[in-house]
Order: sequence, then structure tokens, then C-alpha cells
Amino acid sequence: MNDMIVSFAGGKKVNADFNGFTIKTDQGVYAGGEGTAPEPFSLFLASIGTCAGIFVLSFCQNRDISTDGIRIVQSHQANESGRGVGKITITIELPPDFPEKYKDAVINVANLCAVKKHIMEPPVFEVRTKTVAEG
Repeated sequence: MNDMIVSFAGGKKVNADFNGFTIKTDQGVYAGGEGTAPEPFSLFLASIGTCAGIFVLSFCQNRDISTDGIRIVQSHQANESGRGVGKITITIELPPDFPEKYKDAVINVANLCAVKKHIMEPPVFEVRTKTVAEG
């Protein structure tokens, strides 16, 4: 697997370069940033919904089911403590002509999302320092 390189881009901007893409983040104005890009936690939340979305999209494409009128709405409920997210609800909105026989199946495929699986069975995190010579 390729390394992700995280760098600082001025102010509160932090970027991640990975597989030829630069993923930009910033903090909101309320947190001292400029609000020019999503905050990292917003990208985390978006990764859940878009991951479920790619599974639903692929399911429909593999069965020649139109995706017109399909959208995924992701809702977040705060923890009882008020800090962090306590519940995430993913609602797959389907048009009236969506085949009835596939309604349970799209729920099942959305649940295959790798991001969700990693949340349910989190990896081990190791944070360390390394001194490198300037080059």
C-alpha cells in the first residue's frame, strides 16, 4: 500500500497526498481556519456515505437499474454526552418504480461498505515520531 503524505499548507490547512490525489482540509472560521475546504471530521463522515453509495451504485449498475431518483441521506445523532457522534443513520431514498424485490438487497450491499466495517472492527493505531535529515 502507498504511503499517505500529510503536509501543512498554511493557516489551519492540512492536506493529504495519496495515490495521485491531494485531499485538502481546513478548519472552519469558528476554529481559526478560513473554511476553504472540509474539516477532516467532515471527510470522515462523508467517507461513510460515499462508501455506501458506491455499493448501491454498483448494485444498480450490475442489474441495469436506473439510479435516477436514488439518493442516500446520512444523518448524525450526537452521543448522549453531547460530544461526538453516537448514531449514524443511512437512508437510501428510492423512487416509486424501484423494483420491490431489491429493496432489502440495497440495504445489504450498503452494509458491505469497507469504511463501516473498519469502524466496527477498528485497526490498531500507532503514532510515533521520526527525526529526518533535511534534504
